[in-house]
Amino acid sequence: MARIAGVNIPTNKRVVIALQYIHGIGPRKAQEIVEKVSIEPERRVNQLTDAEVLQIRETIDRDYLVEGDLRREVSMNIKRLMDLGCYRGLRHRRNLPVRGQRTHTNARTRKGKAKPIAGKKK
Repeated sequence: MARIAGVNIPTNKRVVIALQYIHGIGPRKAQEIVEKVSIEPERRVNQLTDAEVLQIRETIDRDYLVEGDLRREVSMNIKRLMDLGCYRGLRHRRNLPVRGQRTHTNARTRKGKAKPIAGKKK
């Protein structure tokens, strides 16, 4: 099992698909990485040599922000918004949708399970 950026990527999948298991690498970046390292997209991870895995690892470390560093940057950005007290920061602080969605109904993913209001029935 190949270990890239602290993630064990699956061995029996194609390289482009397996790279997407790393947080911060989607289909587009995975394709770019494969082209930079010049590996055929049809190859599977278990067919890669150690040198090719090392090349992929070095390319990701050099050119992309992934896993822990990316998560840290995103959380710092959210923390900055909350410290500023701007609208988006307040929405994050209250665990409400940030991007303008309605909350009168729906928004259950963000708000959590519905809480019954006592004394509402007649």
